[in-house]
Amino acid sequence: MIQVRVHGRGGQGAVTFAHILCASATYEGKYGQSCMAPTVERRGAPVEAYGRIGDKPIAERGVVLAPDYVVVLNPMLVTAVNVEGGLGDSGKLIVNSGKDLELGHEAVYLDATSIALDILKIPITNTVMLGAFAATTGIMSLDSMEKGARLILARFSDEKLNSNIKAMKAGYEEVKRG
Repeated sequence: MIQVRVHGRGGQGAVTFAHILCASATYEGKYGQSCMAPTVERRGAPVEAYGRIGDKPIAERGVVLAPDYVVVLNPMLVTAVNVEGGLGDSGKLIVNSGKDLELGHEAVYLDATSIALDILKIPITNTVMLGAFAATTGIMSLDSMEKGARLILARFSDEKLNSNIKAMKAGYEEVKRG
């Protein structure tokens, strides 16, 4: 089973990231389970969301203590929270930052905020980072991520949904370009 922890601030889409990720797993013939940390979510407060992806049904729930991957939606959290906590030696981070933050584990950095502002006109980076996750890990195809996003974001207008898909593809391409 692959375990993912997502760090964000309330209102930045960390929970939606986990839901899309796990919905996308079903399009790969896998199982997914997502949840958020047992906390009161307030706009701007640090939050965690979790995703688990496996080849068989997942019964485990709750906090991911030993993630394989950590996604950081807001680079300011690196100084506020131990984003590397529980991450094993082979663990990897995917971080929204235009510069190397000199973390202790292997990390992929991209300026997801600039991409989100350019495409979505708001600094919500979760769909950009989903594309980056697909490109970094190879666990999920971009096509499956798009299907998962269309499922979870079905309440959005067509324009808003298509902008989020475009942002996801931009995040994917940014990582692939290196």
